[in-house]
Amino acid sequence: MAPTPLLGLLLFLLLPACLGEEPIPAEPYDLLLSGGTVVDGTGAPARRADVLVREGRIAHVGRVDPDTLEVGEHFDARGLVVTPGFIDAHAHGDPLETPRFPNFLAMGVTTILLGQDGGSPQVAELPALMREVEGVRPWVNVAWLVGHNTLRGESGVGFGTPDDAGLAQMASLVEAGMEAGAFGLSLGLEYDPGRRAGMEELVAIARPVAARNGVVMSHMRNEDADRVEDSLAELLEQGTRSGARVHASHLKVVLGNDPGQARRMLQAMAHARSQGVEATGDVYPYTASFTGLAILFPDWARPPHDYDAVVRARRDELAAHLRDRVESRNGPEATLFGTGRWAGRTLAQVAREVGRPFEEVLVELGPGGARAAYFVMDDEVMATFLQDPHVVVASDGSPGMNHPRGYGSFPRVLRRFVQEEGRLTLEEAVRKMTGLTASIVGLDDPARVGVPRGRVEVGWAADLLVFDPAEIRDRADFQNPHRLAEGMRAVWVNGIRGWSDDAPAPGPGAGQVLRDAGGNPGG
Repeated sequence: MAPTPLLGLLLFLLLPACLGEEPIPAEPYDLLLSGGTVVDGTGAPARRADVLVREGRIAHVGRVDPDTLEVGEHFDARGLVVTPGFIDAHAHGDPLETPRFPNFLAMGVTTILLGQDGGSPQVAELPALMREVEGVRPWVNVAWLVGHNTLRGESGVGFGTPDDAGLAQMASLVEAGMEAGAFGLSLGLEYDPGRRAGMEELVAIARPVAARNGVVMSHMRNEDADRVEDSLAELLEQGTRSGARVHASHLKVVLGNDPGQARRMLQAMAHARSQGVEATGDVYPYTASFTGLAILFPDWARPPHDYDAVVRARRDELAAHLRDRVESRNGPEATLFGTGRWAGRTLAQVAREVGRPFEEVLVELGPGGARAAYFVMDDEVMATFLQDPHVVVASDGSPGMNHPRGYGSFPRVLRRFVQEEGRLTLEEAVRKMTGLTASIVGLDDPARVGVPRGRVEVGWAADLLVFDPAEIRDRADFQNPHRLAEGMRAVWVNGIRGWSDDAPAPGPGAGQVLRDAGGNPGG
């Protein structure tokens, strides 16, 4: 005798338990991704599984019979990969100006961490800003760090040397920023005024971060080949003396082509971990950096010095410095303007166009005159960093930056390092873009964030991607830096579709402002 419908339903509900799965409650669900290959963000082998979503969270990962459940959206993921949404550990942008962030969604990025390189909103303004961003309903999740350079200004220290009261004021601001929901502290030690900080200051501002289990993310003091190892040692010492977790932003070796140097740096980080210092890093998959022209200028021609006075008194000396500095960085052909009137031209092209030496072009522009890409890194060195198991992928990009990394970093890793060169497995690449990043920032801890992110796991946020790895392409280059990536079949943010077949989905964004409750007992 054929089973009755009621008996059939009972058998369906009991079967998952027999197979080691939890029974699926018979209640309405918002989304079913069926038949896909789940790469869950932990680095574990991919597996065939269906994914159910309810109220912005993953409700089930396993076998699902869609005919037995009420499902709002059913997406056929057969032949495709299902992963967590990518988390960008180092991003830039203004969610009030570009709340849709199409560059990130097209890459599969569903969460971005702002306030980088020492620059962030002032701590006093952070709570109101977070509420305002919630009001515009961004299309990606947004989190912040507190920026050290901003703290120096907000505390009144500015370009000076802080006394005990100044150190205490900066530390108090760090604590207040984290109480407001920031996930840690960012440093920009190559920039003004952060480069004026000594170890006493770095330890003082990191201690409140350690107390709340946050992270110190550092644009280190100098990334040149002859100084980058010392700069990394400084960061590791900061972690040792403060107890804070430390993270090296956009690992690189400027004007270095020895993968052995990259391995030495990674070994130094491994040694620090063996001594109890949690040390990690991130990398973007390009061999050109992007920052202001100030990086070319001597200290005495940068703020707080009066630049016009410097030019009047020391013009020839300044020009000689700039000439030597640029020549030591692969020459004027290796500097490509990304902003200003010369955007898209190299320094060499501009010099020829105006009929003046390139150093004179720079003197006229000044340290704040433009931002540029600098082709000063080695491909094998960058790949060495990327393959380390404690290094994640980040873009260091934004919607408006004229560097392709803001539009191509994540798909470039999948295309080149997974599909073409096989340097990373798909599982490891996804881990570096999701679960590992979440653990570094603190997004995987429900005690800190309520709903954890970064894995395809029951109870975790339904930030989800569906794609064919063979179709993923980065399309942006230095001539066309704002070309969107292609290949993402669909992107869901908190269970709501935000991207579909290389185009934004209609409707308001579903991104959230993420706040870190840290060690606050009332959080």
